[in-house]
Amino acid sequence: MFIMEFFRKTKTCNHPKIKPDVDFAYCPDCGELIENRWYLVRCACCGVKLKGLIKNGEIVPEEHFCHNCGTREYVVERIDKINFIDISYAVLVKAVVPNDYENFTQSWVDSKTQDCKPKLLQQFR
Repeated sequence: MFIMEFFRKTKTCNHPKIKPDVDFAYCPDCGELIENRWYLVRCACCGVKLKGLIKNGEIVPEEHFCHNCGTREYVVERIDKINFIDISYAVLVKAVVPNDYENFTQSWVDSKTQDCKPKLLQQFR
């Protein structure tokens, strides 16, 4: 039973139709609002850019050590806009933007049909 869990297909959307050049877009497959987030991996010692990748949901460097100074420590930084120079080092994460909608009701009075001046209504929570 444990082995079959590895072969079971996940039904989560990977948003393959979202282009990397947009900041926000709606996925046509699942309908979620997706934000493209770019991350750079740098050496913690000398600050050299390292090629990054995603392993088990975590952003890690491709090599296990810095090619400049030899240390194994690294820092992951988020960048707002991607430059064409950083495109070979950057990691793209397509994150789902959560919906924080509150339920509320609004009432409107049509002034053409009613002879009254619209007033603000109380809002109950």
